[in-house]
Amino acid sequence: MNGDSAATQSHQFQAEVAELLNLMVHSVYSETDVFLRELVSNASDACDKVRYEAISQPDLLAGDDRLAIRIKPDATARTLTIADNGIGMDRQELIDNLGTLARSGTKAFLERLKEAKDGLGLIGQFGVGFYSAFMVADRIEVTSHRAGTSETWVWRSEGGAGFEVAAASEEQAKRVPRGTEIVLHLKEDAARYLQPFELERVIRTYSDHILFPIELLDDKGAARQVNAASALWQRAKSEVKAEDYTQAYRSIAMAFDEPALTLHYKVEGRQSYAVLLFVPSTPPFDLADPARKGRVKLYVRRVYITDDADLLPAWLRFVRGVVDSEDLPLNISREMLQNNPQVKQIRNGLASRVIGALESTANKEPETYAKIWEAFGPVLKEGLYEDQERRGQLLALARFATTAGDKPRSLKEYVADLKPNQTEIYYLVGESADRLRSNPKLEAARARGVEVLLLTDPIDAFWTMMPHEFEGKPLKSLSQGDVDFGNIALLDKEEEQAASADEASIIKAVKEALGDKVAEVRASQRLTESAACLVASAQGRDRELERLLARQNRGGGAKPILELNMRHELVKALDSARSGGRQEEVGDIAALLLDQAHILDGEIPADPAAFARRLNAFVVRGLQK
Repeated sequence: MNGDSAATQSHQFQAEVAELLNLMVHSVYSETDVFLRELVSNASDACDKVRYEAISQPDLLAGDDRLAIRIKPDATARTLTIADNGIGMDRQELIDNLGTLARSGTKAFLERLKEAKDGLGLIGQFGVGFYSAFMVADRIEVTSHRAGTSETWVWRSEGGAGFEVAAASEEQAKRVPRGTEIVLHLKEDAARYLQPFELERVIRTYSDHILFPIELLDDKGAARQVNAASALWQRAKSEVKAEDYTQAYRSIAMAFDEPALTLHYKVEGRQSYAVLLFVPSTPPFDLADPARKGRVKLYVRRVYITDDADLLPAWLRFVRGVVDSEDLPLNISREMLQNNPQVKQIRNGLASRVIGALESTANKEPETYAKIWEAFGPVLKEGLYEDQERRGQLLALARFATTAGDKPRSLKEYVADLKPNQTEIYYLVGESADRLRSNPKLEAARARGVEVLLLTDPIDAFWTMMPHEFEGKPLKSLSQGDVDFGNIALLDKEEEQAASADEASIIKAVKEALGDKVAEVRASQRLTESAACLVASAQGRDRELERLLARQNRGGGAKPILELNMRHELVKALDSARSGGRQEEVGDIAALLLDQAHILDGEIPADPAAFARRLNAFVVRGLQK
């Protein structure tokens, strides 16, 4: 019917698809029901798309405006057919959609899928559900007709290295005038999916809330609707059971875990909309995607519009769900969404309600909230950097590892335990809590029993750039600017030792020896045991942020300040060498102090060979005495 184009063309699967298919064909997953949920979900998406496009192009529906999904088992042929009259696919879309994985992080996903016990959940989260059909089928044939076009195409594969695409026969084109028909040639051990009661069980379990009718056809062609096909978010909360929410969450979010938190409410007044939002209990696979896109779906009067409306800020992108507006125009465009005042009000209202729900959970169900924070804390902390209006609320919601113990603590708990005369909340930013606990910058705080927040998420280096306070107490970095613990009593008075006599002369000598390797040399109020440490100036960037930016070639490299513990024996030895006129020894000790400070910060000395040479010389000299 298409001339020369009717010839069958063979194509190779993208390498990642071939690997994924190998996992599916040789699947060890026992719960294979997922394939039907995924194919029904894809069919629902196709119906959503044609209904949306038909708003501006009514001819696309061409008199066939009752959108539905039909499932037909054929025990004799051992085939299962899933068909829809949605948007359909043209030839190139069949090749692109069923032959490649156009997602970032594909390789990482495949590695996780190989290792995961919850492989089915990963399949759904990553949006590759079509391929799960190869768990139950050894051959798949997809016939599709893109709405608004004149051609029908067939895609075939046996799950090997490739697939075929050909023009449809007249019979196939007549059978699929619009939409997509998927025929699964089932494996012998998947024959149970030919039983109507088994299909109905899977549909009611996983797809009951699909908004389009799902019809099960018998061997005579009679159709029977087997799903509720109603919008759960439009029902009264009193009518919805906990298990209904769980299945709706799994269907909407393509997940297999339980929702940790559910928000279901309606807003009425100047504008009306229904909301059903879920906080997952485990992080979605795309949480670290650089695009930082949310996945809350926007409907207008039960018509799906988009999941790209940015209805929640990026720092709440882990939230999944639906917002269904009664007032927005059906033909609202992406550009209109960005600037529409009604959408802006919805955004503000949603963020406030989610934050309110998190606050309530933190107060009433601290164990549940602790799990939410463990899963999504680093993402929520992005709001401390981006959302000035809600910064105070987010600080109250934050939980931090601290030097006070192994359990994460809130700032409210921290402030309640302040030492007498302590006026600041102290923190230290680094790569790991274990490394921070051994950081010399904690020594003066530890000697006074002062609790310090240990910040180890990459975002911590950024949000701490800006001034923050909690209950009138400013947050203060122990690796930046001046720190004065003088008004806070030592736990052990005997720890106080005499400092070197001539601080000014020592500082001058070290600065002259190091030159422009450091911005400044000064006596430390942070150190009680170590000889030296590096800090940033009060006007500069924190040391950890400098390191992060330098690793990404985005600046960094500001000269640090070297602080000296004037009570340390090595500093006193430097003073002795200075007063004795041994300038070369002064230079060696100064360089050694700087290199040690870099090492204690997790950095490599600028000249490792020179560091080793100096260290060896001092060790040998000590052994010879």
